[in-house]
Amino acid sequence: MKTVLIIGFEPFGGEQINPSWEVVSQLDNAILGGCRVVARQLPCVFGESLAVLNSAIDALSPSVVLAVGQAGGRTDITVERVAINVDDARIPDNRGNQPVDVPVIPNGPAAWFSTLPIKAMVSAIREAGIPASVSQTAGTFVCNHVMYGLLHKLSSMADVKGGFIHIPYLPQQAAAHPGAPSMAADTVRRALETAIITALYVDADIIVAGGATH
Repeated sequence: MKTVLIIGFEPFGGEQINPSWEVVSQLDNAILGGCRVVARQLPCVFGESLAVLNSAIDALSPSVVLAVGQAGGRTDITVERVAINVDDARIPDNRGNQPVDVPVIPNGPAAWFSTLPIKAMVSAIREAGIPASVSQTAGTFVCNHVMYGLLHKLSSMADVKGGFIHIPYLPQQAAAHPGAPSMAADTVRRALETAIITALYVDADIIVAGGATH
């Protein structure tokens, strides 16, 4: 049976929970699309997060790797298009590291694009009645660091798809951030299940507009 590796993160930035792990952990050992889903948690730490991720990939030999992270303030499920080769931390990570203008991978390419069918995933999530869109930036914090490192590793691994999805706060987090949007855990879970099944069975992405004007 094929394996899907899905990744969430520990809390960071003063939050008591991270919605990515709250939802991703629920998918551990699920069977989706005839494949076994394995969930792993990453530390919100530059460098260490990639070491944990790479070890999991080497141990599991997955067919799909989907990393999921918190994006407080975003209103919908956002499927990331691209990761850039720079760490530029506005806040320290969970070990106090705060790199500025440092490459994720020295001498690596400027960017890596997701190898998931991102627009097909967005379309399928919307068809399930859940707001979703393509995102043009994964930021420059640990999420981008992990997405770039993941795609850099997968560039030498044939037939393994990978990418990143950002999700909003859960309602209990948004309650502490007046005016911030949120999404229920059950809704996020349905979106991720839909994304995984789409990633498994769609190889050529659909051609629809998913860009932004700013």
